[in-house]
Amino acid sequence: MPAASRRQFLKTTAAGAVALGSLPAPAAEVTSPDGIPAHQPKIVRGLHGYPASHSVTAGQSIEFKFSSDVPYRLEICRLGTQVDDPNGDEVVHNAGGFRARTQPIFPGSYVHIDRRLRGVRTSLSLEAWVRPWSLNRLQGIISQEDKEDASGFALGVGPDGYVGFYVGDGVSPDEAVVHRTEPGVLKRGRWHHVAATFDGRLKRVFVDGVPRGEWPFASVLRPGSHPLRLGAMGERGATTRFLDGDLAMVVLYGTALTSTQIADRFRERGRQPADGNDVLGCWTFEEERGEVVGDRSRSRRTGRLINHGTWMIGGPSFEAEVPRFGDYNPLRDPERGHGLRLAADDLFDCRWETTFTWKVPRSARSGLYVARARFGGLENPRQYDSTFLVRPTARRTPSRILVVCSTNTWRAYNGAPFGVWPDSLHAVIGTDGLPNSAGDPPAFCLYRRHAAGQGTYHMGLRMPWPVAGPYVLYGGPTRYSHLMRAERFLHAWLETEGYAFDVAADDDLHRDPELFRRYPIVILNGHSEYWSLPMLTGLEAFLRNGGNLAVLSGNSLFWRVSFNPEGTVMECRKVDAPGDQMLPRERGESWHSDDGLRGGLLRDCGHPGWKYTGLETLGWNNQGNPRNFGPYVATGTGHFLFHQPEETGIQPGERFGQGPQGGLPLANGHEFDLRLSTLAALQQEPSPPGSTVPADPPGIVPLANGIIPWKEGGAAFDYFFRPIQPKTDQGGEMIYWERPEGGRVFNAGSIGSGWALSADPKFQALMRNVLAHFGAR
Repeated sequence: MPAASRRQFLKTTAAGAVALGSLPAPAAEVTSPDGIPAHQPKIVRGLHGYPASHSVTAGQSIEFKFSSDVPYRLEICRLGTQVDDPNGDEVVHNAGGFRARTQPIFPGSYVHIDRRLRGVRTSLSLEAWVRPWSLNRLQGIISQEDKEDASGFALGVGPDGYVGFYVGDGVSPDEAVVHRTEPGVLKRGRWHHVAATFDGRLKRVFVDGVPRGEWPFASVLRPGSHPLRLGAMGERGATTRFLDGDLAMVVLYGTALTSTQIADRFRERGRQPADGNDVLGCWTFEEERGEVVGDRSRSRRTGRLINHGTWMIGGPSFEAEVPRFGDYNPLRDPERGHGLRLAADDLFDCRWETTFTWKVPRSARSGLYVARARFGGLENPRQYDSTFLVRPTARRTPSRILVVCSTNTWRAYNGAPFGVWPDSLHAVIGTDGLPNSAGDPPAFCLYRRHAAGQGTYHMGLRMPWPVAGPYVLYGGPTRYSHLMRAERFLHAWLETEGYAFDVAADDDLHRDPELFRRYPIVILNGHSEYWSLPMLTGLEAFLRNGGNLAVLSGNSLFWRVSFNPEGTVMECRKVDAPGDQMLPRERGESWHSDDGLRGGLLRDCGHPGWKYTGLETLGWNNQGNPRNFGPYVATGTGHFLFHQPEETGIQPGERFGQGPQGGLPLANGHEFDLRLSTLAALQQEPSPPGSTVPADPPGIVPLANGIIPWKEGGAAFDYFFRPIQPKTDQGGEMIYWERPEGGRVFNAGSIGSGWALSADPKFQALMRNVLAHFGAR
């Protein structure tokens, strides 16, 4: 089909992208990305990079993948004890200089089907249920076409909610083969049944069983040699015009359905697969996981899901606002149906080629490392850090202490993987991430929905993660941080005190839960919020076997995550908490596609964090207000940890966990945890029917009570995560707990505890006593 005329139907605009300086964005040429069919590329300006994995074992190799429109030099650094000074980092390898080389990204999810429709045809029907998330551009529902060719067919949704139907005869101009309904027949956020028929004489479009357009078309269909696609279209051999929407029960027929048949299909609400010799493809999406999309017809047009998409959302017959408490099970719900959510900005793997590979020396010390790119020259020196961990070789006797790095949380907050770093060493990054690069490359996270409004349920690990950088702040005036930089304070203190320790990423412990048991002491550090079931299984076995757990974290063990079989995509469905990550009306979508189990709060999934750490989350403060932080007040100073093996000097009622003169850094900040009994005492309305706040597990000894000046801001919640207004300045609690099931726990109950540890000698003495009691040397 002539390109000039097809644009009337295929309306779209191409936008360039500039991230650094005034460099123009080159035209995006169609390329074939590694591992997927030809896909419309997107150029992202600036310098961006990521390691191929979160961690590497000493003696093994790790790959780094960079895209840059400027030359740069690359070095590998082990982060030192000077938290805010790169000059204190140890350069362990100089990789030399690299020329500017941009690598495109390929966002957009859809279903690719190689087994296309063949042969000239005089009849055809297309059927699909679709729930649009965006109606501001043209998007494919089902297609076998290419913008530059006059053959093929397509059913799409256009700006303002019209339905377009294209049947290519190989010769006719646009006005003869492209037809569309009036605007407004499709509504954003609503399921619609869309059907289009061609019988050799007429073309017709139906929406929700009602005719919405009819046009004479005395011709034939020539399908062409294009791939069949669900949720996208084609142009110049590549996939484009991705659907921002949900699909269910997509069917391709070799005959023209009647009005009665279409009305019957509409009444079935997508619950009944199409059958018969005329069915050329029927995709029910009943797999609910993985990338294989089966065809229920005899034609065996099996599809492949590209760029992951989102399963487990239910179909048109499903009302997703299921009860929070109860025994709802998607497998027992006959009305649930099946659906597949697609997004034009879905991207979970950049698929970049390797820029540099580093063979880690066997002698490399475990710890936090970065691949540090330096660029900008003498006049405007800049650096970009790509974080990774080095773990000890299995042949080496491990240290007595394992410090867990909260990499799941770092990923959860990675709201702008292609963001623009400011012209400074530090960057203040909130839940949305850095300011995005020009051209709006994908920017979503577990705190930020997709561009069209779809909830974010997955995060890719093969993506840049600037939020995991060593100079990321979360509170500007306070210089507070809660991601990787927050964890460095404990690392620096341990090294300065002479403690040997190893590190591991969250996903290391997901893959190998037995790793816990190689160590007598495990420390959870920073913001250890996102946990998988294998991680919890490993932690429970570690404790039952007599392990010692120190928690310098808040909001700990809060959300359940899972991973795809390859371990490259993390899933989390954040329902029943503040924010709009997942609304109550979407609660029925909270079951994971990775394992089919309930997602959301670990306490709602039957695995509450208090069973492992003794505490549960209260809420958060205003991280940018220095008056909204607080110290601990000692309450249990008779406990041996205050006196053995060294005297801390902390007196009853004394404040500690604070900076000089009681200022910043202060231990109680950002998010903090309490005993269940304290949380129950703060509850201000009855428990939901059939629910109650559990009692404290036996054996917990309170050591200190944290202060949060609530009049200065913040948000507090009861055990069921309903908002409350504390009557006192109750912050997190510090406890010691000898678990009846086995294991000993020291829990400082706040994300800010490691920050304060770096500045308070009395808190440091207490921590030395904890580690000595746990057997550290």
